[in-house]
Amino acid sequence: MKRLIWMMIAIAVAAILYYLSRFWTLSLWPRSGLFGIEELRPQGSLVGQWVRGTDFAPFELLIWAIGAFLILTLLQKLYDLLNPPPE
Repeated sequence: MKRLIWMMIAIAVAAILYYLSRFWTLSLWPRSGLFGIEELRPQGSLVGQWVRGTDFAPFELLIWAIGAFLILTLLQKLYDLLNPPPE
């Protein structure tokens, strides 16, 4: 049961990271945004939107990759902390 819960958490985090990236191509909700929140636009690419107009805009993909790596590393550390290996 624990593995199923952790797998669902990993899938949810992966979907969120995919939505934040420039590779999201699905339009699953109206243009007004998810739950009426304009910042959650249907075409994704939120990292690009956040860094647009700054000096970091050319490094959007790198910023996303580093952030995804850090988030997945923290998720793995949390899993290891909560599920110690049997001795």
